[in-house]
Amino acid sequence: MADIQKAGIALTILFYNPNIHPETEYLLRKEENVRYAEKLGLPFVDLDYERDHWFTRVRGLEWEPERGKRCTACFDMRFERSALYAVEHGFSVFTSTLGISRWKNMEQINGCGHQAARRYPGLHYWDYNWRKQGGSQRMIEIAKDEQFYQQEYCGCIYSLRDTNRHRTLQGREKITRGVKFYGRS
Repeated sequence: MADIQKAGIALTILFYNPNIHPETEYLLRKEENVRYAEKLGLPFVDLDYERDHWFTRVRGLEWEPERGKRCTACFDMRFERSALYAVEHGFSVFTSTLGISRWKNMEQINGCGHQAARRYPGLHYWDYNWRKQGGSQRMIEIAKDEQFYQQEYCGCIYSLRDTNRHRTLQGREKITRGVKFYGRS
């Protein structure tokens, strides 16, 4: 983000993640974002935790695999809301850092972002590749330096279910939410 700020681009962090389950996980992830935004002196926008709306959007997709139709529906919902916020508040460009995760399909994410932007004349989705030029490594360095909470699943109830099932089959313990932080023993 420092490079973006050096380029003179004004940033606002928008947090809209109705997919995150349970609510304690949502609050922990949100607080990590708030903490970092405050450190950087960036505006932080917290949109409602519309969990019931999210469940409605993904109904029937509960058994879709990670990166499947359920993820597309989730991204669509989140980008649609982000695009609407951008238009309502005079932003001409919006983007997402979702693509920095190696577990996510950047084409899927960017496709949803562009689709949401097309709904509003003059709004553009910036499909920057955050993984390039050491971006993923930089994310890990920042996470360690800031001692961020280390997420072990995407966030949704179905990702948690599937991740824990996979871990159990491998003889590993299920995820214990809220205990693993970068840089802490």
